[in-house]
Amino acid sequence: MSIHKHSGEESKRESAVEDFGNVRPGVRDLTPGGIHGTILVTGSTGFVGGRLVRALSNRGIRPRCIVRSASKFKALFAGQVEAEVLEADLLAPLTLAKAVEGIETAFYLVHSMGGRTLLENRKFAERDRSAALNFARAAADAGIKRIIYLGGLGEMGSDLSEHLASRQEVAQILRSGSVSTTILRAANIIGSGGAPFEMLRHMVERLPVIVAPRWIDTHCQPIDIQDVIEYLMGCMDHPETERAEFDIGGPDIITYRKMMEIYARVRGLKRTILSWPFLSSRFSAFLISSFTPVPSGVTNPLLEGLKNEVICRENRIRDIIPIQLTPLEMSICNALQEVEAGPGKLLSRQSCFLRGE
Repeated sequence: MSIHKHSGEESKRESAVEDFGNVRPGVRDLTPGGIHGTILVTGSTGFVGGRLVRALSNRGIRPRCIVRSASKFKALFAGQVEAEVLEADLLAPLTLAKAVEGIETAFYLVHSMGGRTLLENRKFAERDRSAALNFARAAADAGIKRIIYLGGLGEMGSDLSEHLASRQEVAQILRSGSVSTTILRAANIIGSGGAPFEMLRHMVERLPVIVAPRWIDTHCQPIDIQDVIEYLMGCMDHPETERAEFDIGGPDIITYRKMMEIYARVRGLKRTILSWPFLSSRFSAFLISSFTPVPSGVTNPLLEGLKNEVICRENRIRDIIPIQLTPLEMSICNALQEVEAGPGKLLSRQSCFLRGE
């Protein structure tokens, strides 16, 4: 997700607030869980944030979305959601006061990940740190009651990748402030448009023989994007999730090699997957970016993170927010269908070919 850019002058910030959809003046949002007032979504045009905005709108909740471009938001959603849109910059603290004014619950879904190149990728952790500090201070000054943050799985330690360490650092920054913060930690999120799925899809679709580093035998616990959205939404309704941290994952604990094998089986493809221990993550990122739409500045931190086992240490969230978790095969089918039909469309199995073992 990109860090938002400031719209410029104060007068431009004032005029950047737009209402999309037919909303009656004076209507207050009210969720079934009893949380009322305005809900803020950062990263609302991103992979997770865009789906969350749709889910909130479908529930009758009109969120405020801070973006770098109101016109981009309008083009992306094309009148499909009701939202208040405000341009602001998480790296410019003075632009945040209006964005957080009157907010009760804020979803923090911003993660810069990396740039278009490996050189640009070096500063992503610094940008994430600054953005989190700025937002935590603005949230405290505005009296926001709660922040819900989606971070990454991975044990803390010296061997943790820079990507995962940055996600953990952002969680610590938000949690150390005065605002009650809920941390959800996820591994690979499977859905159309997400970097992990797009890397998986293009690799298996295009390469009959896949040669990968030894990380392909590291275990992970992928989770379907819609399950992530249900957990994010569920946190609003359950006060027991406040000031708490939860691991979220799907029902499958598998290796990355197995993920590629499952994708190949779902698509009816025959693939040979080989591990070469001398193949570096950086060189792999260069190769993957050459035949996938995911730039090396994104693939490199992702691939470096694959050396770390990312599985749930505990499953307390399943008792608090009981949902039917989506198996990986169905997640792949859903993502493939969304590739064809677009976000928010009805799902079917016609986009893939489920094969038996």
